[in-house]
Amino acid sequence: MSALPERPGTSRRALNAKKRQSRRPSRLGLPAGATAKPDFVREEDAGFPGLLQQVWQDAAAAPDLATAVGILASLGGHVPADVQLRALRSADETALKVLTGITWRDDDPYTHLGEDALDAENPVFLGEIGLTTSGRIVIRVPGQGPLSAGAKLVGGVLRAPWSAQALADYRSEVVRAAERFEQSVADCRAWLDTLGAQGRDEALEALKEAAQRTAPFMLYQEDKQYTNFRDGNTVTGKTLWPGHPDCFLSALTGLPLDLWPDNDAVMVTCLTLLIRSAGYARIEEANGTQLTLDHVAHQLEQNRRHYNAVPGGDTVDKPAEATVAGLDALARALHERRKTVTANAQLYREIHGALVHKIERVAEPYGDAARLREEAVVTWLRERLPVTGDTLAELGESLAAAPDWLARPHGAYGTGLESLVYETVAATTDAFECDFSMSRGIRSLPRLVQALREENWAEITEWGITEFFCCVVPNPKARHLFGGSSARLADTAWAMSSRMQYNSWHFIAGNLPRTKEVEARDHFVPPTIPDIAFYSDQHHHGHVNNMVRFTVRSPHAVDVLDRRFNGFMDLRLLRSQGRPFDTQDMLAAHRTSGFIARASSLAAGLAADGADAEITSFDSQWHWDTVMAAAPAEESTPGQVA
Repeated sequence: MSALPERPGTSRRALNAKKRQSRRPSRLGLPAGATAKPDFVREEDAGFPGLLQQVWQDAAAAPDLATAVGILASLGGHVPADVQLRALRSADETALKVLTGITWRDDDPYTHLGEDALDAENPVFLGEIGLTTSGRIVIRVPGQGPLSAGAKLVGGVLRAPWSAQALADYRSEVVRAAERFEQSVADCRAWLDTLGAQGRDEALEALKEAAQRTAPFMLYQEDKQYTNFRDGNTVTGKTLWPGHPDCFLSALTGLPLDLWPDNDAVMVTCLTLLIRSAGYARIEEANGTQLTLDHVAHQLEQNRRHYNAVPGGDTVDKPAEATVAGLDALARALHERRKTVTANAQLYREIHGALVHKIERVAEPYGDAARLREEAVVTWLRERLPVTGDTLAELGESLAAAPDWLARPHGAYGTGLESLVYETVAATTDAFECDFSMSRGIRSLPRLVQALREENWAEITEWGITEFFCCVVPNPKARHLFGGSSARLADTAWAMSSRMQYNSWHFIAGNLPRTKEVEARDHFVPPTIPDIAFYSDQHHHGHVNNMVRFTVRSPHAVDVLDRRFNGFMDLRLLRSQGRPFDTQDMLAAHRTSGFIARASSLAAGLAADGADAEITSFDSQWHWDTVMAAAPAEESTPGQVA
């Protein structure tokens, strides 16, 4: 038998490795590769492993099982508990209900919890509760062997004695859960059957595109994992190229429906429903959970309630039943309702880094706290830039009335746009009490204008990350996070900058026509709404090493000629410790980001008229010089080596 032929380059990760190199010329002022050992070695339990160890210790010390489960479900307060509860297998979910009364089903509370459910004196079965190294709660239920035999556990197990009443309740609940799933399988298969063979293949192709163009995810059907995140990939993503036989979507293509596994049939149906409600990003809002019709119904119901609370337009009714047909109608209605919502309120996402889980929210109104942040930014900018006004909107109008200076030298910068980007980022570092703030974009607007006029989409896809920039401004006080070293602070700022250059590179192709060159190019769908992230210093190596804990990200579109580039730039705020950012911080940051985006669009207009609006600052040397200029006089540091 011949071996499976390798796709050229094996994976897109390998194909783009060189393009994603930071081109960093030095580390801590020394030539790259000249140190005898790494300048910074991460602890083995840094990030997620350390968090899990602490969570397990706290749960093991809890006074009772319900409290322990609460600690495990919330990972010690790092994530919303319902995310973990919705990751449980049906048997585990049922066990928790009968033992503790804990459930995520707010419309189906468990009401017949026996008073003697936990009977330590006379148990008829001694169960176990554990925490896996992936962060999931697992439970030994009746008829199952020890957890240690099949799961990678963080520590030991919590013993859970079952009473006779708990066992009886469990038996009846398991039957109900099995019946519910069987009905959903039949419903999903019937719906897939109506699509026909061609329609199913088209749906699979759409899902492969979605998996390839969105952030990594992990979804479950009982013990079966569907993921394009790190090891054990089963879905197209950074590791599995489209069409790879290990991708379950590719394996289903062309396969008769009666040969589809039940889990796959339900997964394909549920993913399709989520995407119909709000696009690819909705998948990330199910990240880390089981995905069944019940779970989709729960998620879409939360969206329905939030959308209906926004004034204006027609509200969306709850479907009579959580069938595929009912949820399909709900998803389409939410898609339409979302257009009205975005016109009348600010949508954003919460990101819970420990489980890489996102939740769409409707922001509260712009309040006094946001206005105070904005006033501080406006005061800073008025003192340093040729703009007038008392709000960011008024500064933007002033800028639009006389934009020519954006393409001319200003202060220490080659263009006013560079000066505006730096001063705005510096203003946010101060006004929002950040450890770091940053904003990214493209270096040569004239070159982009020329490529657009020539419709040279292939050229744009071939640009490397050095065609983009990110201005990072750290708070000088943040050097205490790095052993008091301004050199390490400077190096960290450049590490962040080079990574954000990659983000600009990654998003730009998503705004171009779907030519073969664009489709072949690694890219994600550009972001359009802001987000607030909590405990992002768990998985991503750069986030762990550089203490990226609490963040705000505010992406904005920029207009170049007649094309709108979503996610063309963003403003990011970072705190490595202390208080997380809140909604008012995000709202003020979003207005600030909008000011930079407006300036960028105006500069693009100048470039279209022939102005030389180039960005030459914000490289490694610039970050070194600006950070070291603020270093204490007594701090002795080596010079930067090119």
